[in-house]
Order: sequence, then C-alpha cells, then structure tokens
Amino acid sequence: MGLTVAFGGKGGTGKTTLAGLLIRYLIEKGMRPVLAVDADSNANLNEVLGVPLEETLSQAREMMKKDVPTGMTKDIFMELKMEQALVEGDGFDLIAMGQPEGPGCYCAANNLLASLLDRLMKNYEYLVIDNEAGMEHFSRLTQKDVDVLVLVSDPSRRGLMAACRISELVDSLPMRVGKKILVVNQVQGPLSYPEEVVKVFSNGHIYTMPADPLLVQFDMEGKPTSQLPRDAQVVQAAWTLFDTMLQDIKKA
Repeated sequence: MGLTVAFGGKGGTGKTTLAGLLIRYLIEKGMRPVLAVDADSNANLNEVLGVPLEETLSQAREMMKKDVPTGMTKDIFMELKMEQALVEGDGFDLIAMGQPEGPGCYCAANNLLASLLDRLMKNYEYLVIDNEAGMEHFSRLTQKDVDVLVLVSDPSRRGLMAACRISELVDSLPMRVGKKILVVNQVQGPLSYPEEVVKVFSNGHIYTMPADPLLVQFDMEGKPTSQLPRDAQVVQAAWTLFDTMLQDIKKA
C-alpha cells in the first residue's frame, strides 16, 4: 500500500512536528523507506528528524544559472546536485526545497527540478511532504496525487481560518487530494469551531492534539521532537490519529 501525506497550515502551528512523528510512525510500522520532502521555505524538518541538512534544491537551482562546470550539461548537473541534497536517515530519506525564486527567470531550472523530483518520488511507496502555508510550491514541482492532506492549526480563529483558505486553494490546483483533515494542535480544553470551519471540514474530519509540556521542553532544548518518548501525550494522540488515517484509506 503506497501512501502520500502532505501537511499544511499557518506557521508555528506544529505541522512540521506532526510530519516528523508521521515519518517515525511509518518506519515503526515497517512502511519504509519514506521520502520526506521539506517544501517549507523555512526548512526545519531535518531538525525535527535529527539529521543534518547541507544543501537544498533552491541552492542547486541558483547554481544552475551560473555555476555549471564546462563540459557538463545542465540536466546532469542538476541530477548530481539533487543526489548531493538527498539526506539519508534511518528508514527515510529527506530532501528540502529551500527558498523560493529570486529575481530572474527560473523556468528551465524549475522544469528540470520537476522532472527530477517526480522521478525521485517514484522510487518511494511512502511520501511525507511538509508544506509552507500555501501549496503552490508543491504543486509547481510535482503532479503526484495526495492521499491525505493534513491541515494543522492552533486553537486560534486565525489559524483555523488559514486552514480553511488553504483547503479552498488546494481545490483550485492541478492535484488530486483523496481526503482533507484538520488537526487542531496545542489544545488545552473544550473547543467550539467557527461555522466556516465546520462547513469546510464536515463529516467528522476534525481532530485534536493535546498541549504537551514535554514537546515544549524538547523544542527548547533543541532535541529532535520526532524522538519524543512513546508514552508522551502528543505521541499517543498522534499514533491514534495515524491509525485512524490508515484505516480510512484502507476502507476507501
């Protein structure tokens, strides 16, 4: 069973932590290897996973405009740079998109990246993508279908409405999304949702994750949050969520 899960949401809501926990979950379930794609311009999925990040694809794209060695074609150069940017972890590989385009034309570099990234993704049954607030970065670089889009919010109205806007944006993009769910993070008590949220995420596709002091402690100490102990509140809640996700996909 292949699986592609993309995460989106307003910055600071914990989507990268959840993406990292999903990668750990898949590995523990024997669903490997996983390709982790950090499509957030503020790349930090590697910190959550506890692996170094030396290069990003945006750096390769910049270099292609001026630093291709004499005698080497641009496509070979980009393929080499992609291999160098791929970080190998325990049961997963990670590649980071990096910063968006600067001034100038990036059509050739983006087309090459799209082709190379699509080819790379075909080598993996399991794909986890951590997106920035919008989904355009992902949609430009690959047309791969998404089984589950996880939109993450904190309990604030701003975060919840941002998730609704991203959900509407995705509907206008050339990508197929099997299911969209909302995960409200850092919850400390009962919640009531704005009418718009209930409408967009109808049929019970709203889940909550508890505020966990241990998660905050790991973050402050610079420890990879994907390595939280199995009995941590947030890990237990995440495993319940991921179990439900997989069961729903199998039923579909």
